[in-house]
Amino acid sequence: MIIDCHGHYTTTPPPVGEWRDAQTAAVDADPLHVGEKGVIAISDDAIRESLEGAQLKFQRERGTDLTVFSPRASWMGHHVGNEHTSRFWTEHQNELVRRVCDLYPENFAPVCQLPQSPGVAIDSSVRELERCVEEMAFIGCNVNPDPSGGHWNGPPLWDRYWWPLWEKMQELDVPGMIHVSTSCNEHFFTTGSHYLGADTTAFVQALTSGFMNDFPGLRWVIPHGGGAVPYHWGRFKGMAQDKGWDFDGLLDHIWFDTCVYHQPGIDLLVDVVPNANILFASEMVGAVRGIDPDTGYHYDDTKRYVEDAALSAEDRSLIYDANIRRVYPRLGTSV
Repeated sequence: MIIDCHGHYTTTPPPVGEWRDAQTAAVDADPLHVGEKGVIAISDDAIRESLEGAQLKFQRERGTDLTVFSPRASWMGHHVGNEHTSRFWTEHQNELVRRVCDLYPENFAPVCQLPQSPGVAIDSSVRELERCVEEMAFIGCNVNPDPSGGHWNGPPLWDRYWWPLWEKMQELDVPGMIHVSTSCNEHFFTTGSHYLGADTTAFVQALTSGFMNDFPGLRWVIPHGGGAVPYHWGRFKGMAQDKGWDFDGLLDHIWFDTCVYHQPGIDLLVDVVPNANILFASEMVGAVRGIDPDTGYHYDDTKRYVEDAALSAEDRSLIYDANIRRVYPRLGTSV
């Protein structure tokens, strides 16, 4: 089976964006605006239409079986408004993903976003994680290491601010994909420098702090191939050797996905990173939607790169299936 561990609902029907625009306008006018959750009226047919010409079409064409599916990352927008803003928006987004997975249980498995708000205790995220996992059978979560939207003025991931979330993830036996949202800092382009810089930053925060030693069951997926980490593997491993950090032990907690959009990048990834720490992913339909003129195929058709990489059939099976089941045990054996 070929499982894609990184997919977002980027093709939501128009009422979703309209609801969010109205909510954003309200908090722009009054930052203390609470409002109410209300309803986003979307039919099952509208959901089907939003997927049939995009994610489902590409699954069929590219030969993948199941996508681990979460709300659109750039829309998490934790810097917008206040804790009520994030809570209502997050609940709507997660419930919508649950509906997708109910309509297509053989194609999608749900992962939730969290209602992270700058300056707000992580407790609300713990409650939403419990709701999603225990009441709606979600198999993981996305964790934004920078809810400020590119200003990085909150506590680092090793800070005890985060510990209730790490404890709950460990208790529920679910992993977190460390994934930022949009950048409102003009120094950082959202899907380029902000995403890849955040991937690298999260890894380095874990490496330099050693905090994961206190959470033996905590698992992170670092997306987009791990940012700069595989390319500078020797730098990070060498720093760890000089400083006495546990580089090898960190790999018991961290996995990298294959959202790398050219063959040399995937070749580097599988050559440098242990294959037991690589998970297949495409992020489709995501940050890069065009066709590579050099190959004639979509940049995000990452299965082609994995197939053409110097891997044994056993290693491909690990990357496509076994590793993902180990990281996401709530997938179970029924898929």
